Amino acid sequence: MAEMGHEFLARLGKTKLRPGGIEATDWILKKADIKPDSKVLEVACNMGTTLIHIANKYGCDIIGVDLDENALEKAREKIKENGLEEKVKVMKADAFKLPFEDASFDVVINEAMLTMLLGDKKEQALKEYYRVLKPGGVVVTQDVVLITDSTEHARELRIGLSRAINANVEPLIDKEWQSCFEKAGFRTEQKTGPMTLMSVSGMFKDEGIARGGRQIPITPDKRKKPDKYSRIETMQPLFERGFVLFNEEERESEGLKILIDQLLATEKGSRLHDDAPDALESAIWMLNKKGSDRRNYMTSKRPDRHY
Repeated sequence: MAEMGHEFLARLGKTKLRPGGIEATDWILKKADIKPDSKVLEVACNMGTTLIHIANKYGCDIIGVDLDENALEKAREKIKENGLEEKVKVMKADAFKLPFEDASFDVVINEAMLTMLLGDKKEQALKEYYRVLKPGGVVVTQDVVLITDSTEHARELRIGLSRAINANVEPLIDKEWQSCFEKAGFRTEQKTGPMTLMSVSGMFKDEGIARGGRQIPITPDKRKKPDKYSRIETMQPLFERGFVLFNEEERESEGLKILIDQLLATEKGSRLHDDAPDALESAIWMLNKKGSDRRNYMTSKRPDRHY
């Protein structure tokens, strides 16, 4: 079975799938004007991060739905940890056939999911949101908008984003998004900002920092030296397994920002700079070479997630 986009991103350390980061989430929530007596629905709630944030901040009742039972189970654990079982409920449900009566909610929240829907599926989902909203209700979402007037450029951007997150996606230009919402019956207000989903600053703001020790297993490396891209590519399993960690105290340093940005942008045939990842691979190779005598290395602090 193919790995879902959010599962792929989770392996990269992304537990909060917000295209515009926490700043965009805060903006749409402000526009939602949520009150303690508001009835709120989040579609594609994933592991419940936004559900818990809303319940804690506004004190309202909120329901989250998702098709991923594994994500829902993690959401239930987080809800219990926060003592919010009475305020927050989650269930498995389809966005195209929500198990709620007409006019049930004051607010429907949908972060990042509409971008994942292809063709007329976007409008179908929006019409279902419209159905369950009370008169005067609000749907708020943050999704990916393409900043281009070229059809060919838009196609290339969609392909690039699909490859980056390992999922077939269809972001739209701003006029297409507006038309999509209006066809479903909504009046729209839009705000465009930078996409921070995989940026260094966005990751630190969304994922946070945890403190603690961590061992990094080092094993001998007997490879012959291949081309630069191939060398950089071999680091991927080390990141996935948590063997490569960055020093929390250096997270705002220019060098670390450049390194992570170049790592995330590395692609075969790309003309972007890749000297920093190349230097990192060389350092890992040297540590591996020495690792036959010293098997473990320690760090005193680590990021909560690995990039």
